[in-house]
Amino acid sequence: MKALYQKYRSYYRDSLKLAVPVVISQLGHTLVQTSDSIIVGHFAGTTALAAVSLVNSLFLVPLVIGMGISYGITPLIAQNNGRGNFAECGRLLSNSFFLNIITGIVLFCAIYFGVILFIDKLHQAPEVVVQAKPYLFLLSLSIIPLMIFSTFKQFAEGLGFTKQAMLVSIWGNILNIVLGIIFVKGLFGVTPMGIKGVGYSTLIDRSVMAMVMAVYVFRSPIFKKYLKDFAIRNIDRIRGLQIMKIGTPVAMQYVFEVGAFGGAALIIGSIGMIEQAAHQVAISLAAMTYMMASGISSAAAIRSGNYFGSGNHKELRLSAISNYHIVIVFMSCTAIIFTLFNQYLPWIYTSDKTVIAIAAQLLIVAAFFQLFDGTQVVGLGVLRGMGDVNMPTVITFISYWVIGLPIAYLLGVHLNLGVIGVWYGLVLGLMASSIMLFLRFQKISKSNNLIIVDDIK
Repeated sequence: MKALYQKYRSYYRDSLKLAVPVVISQLGHTLVQTSDSIIVGHFAGTTALAAVSLVNSLFLVPLVIGMGISYGITPLIAQNNGRGNFAECGRLLSNSFFLNIITGIVLFCAIYFGVILFIDKLHQAPEVVVQAKPYLFLLSLSIIPLMIFSTFKQFAEGLGFTKQAMLVSIWGNILNIVLGIIFVKGLFGVTPMGIKGVGYSTLIDRSVMAMVMAVYVFRSPIFKKYLKDFAIRNIDRIRGLQIMKIGTPVAMQYVFEVGAFGGAALIIGSIGMIEQAAHQVAISLAAMTYMMASGISSAAAIRSGNYFGSGNHKELRLSAISNYHIVIVFMSCTAIIFTLFNQYLPWIYTSDKTVIAIAAQLLIVAAFFQLFDGTQVVGLGVLRGMGDVNMPTVITFISYWVIGLPIAYLLGVHLNLGVIGVWYGLVLGLMASSIMLFLRFQKISKSNNLIIVDDIK
């Protein structure tokens, strides 16, 4: 064990230095919805909490499409920075900024004209749907400023500057919580808004975060050498396609995973409102640990991109394995926490004892899939940094839509295992993804024919 630690010690230190701020920043995305769930659960009731679960399950797919597209720039920035091609970083940012704004507008329209019009046909409780509609509209509108924030966040993180996005996320979440409580409960003369209150707080929070992150990138002297070629004239089809070549498969990877969890939420919603509320509690806690693991994955993608860009494939493999070690240790700790405190953690979200009892059972299942969830997301990050995005996309589709979700439906509905059966199916999907992605990494990293992302000449 000591020899293993000595071998990877420098990589642990390097990865953690980069990963910790990204982990906190990534956690910020989940904390927005987590804080919304907590505020609504305590101040608006179980029906409103079920509405939050329904909205989050519907909103997550468009959200991760946007996040996936925005992530397309990060490995390209890391690779060009590794090659010392600073001017190209500014050109890529120009294209990413334009692409992400268009993506945000398209996603908002898709949610507004698509999901909201058909939400009544999803066989959910009518009282839940009534409360869900206004919240979904406000949340979907917030995706536009979120895409702008992500543009500059991914650019800065691709260059290895991760602390600033972390600080913006922390203060943004504090703002979201404060405004959410004020709007939902009706403090300081504000009329109580119920579930709409957390929608308004999220929209304001994400708008402020976008402005602050943009100002930071444009005014900080550390980015001057990268921004010399940031201009409208450098928006072109070739670079846009290069970003999309990575971003689109990444988006689909997230869609397949999050879509499966969203589909599971709809299955659970058809089982019962109490089960849906319990699912929201448990999945919110699991999502927090997932997003933290996703931060480690993002750091792994950045370092893999740096080493890949400089042609140092031995260092790439050592760095990648160190990130696997880190996420295994971290997710083992969260699994222990879920197991020991499964009866107490749900109280953070609700005081409904029936909901708490079911959520406590789900947290035991969540504890079991922590390792699979962490290792599969790190595997995606490592492969993304190397430019390998197409085969991992196929793997995620098979894992969640061929294995996970069908088994979840079979166990939960046909075999009458209920919400627990649905979660068993999700565990199998995560396990399949984790194993196949690791085998993919082993195959590529041990060969001499590493994936090559074409440069722009």
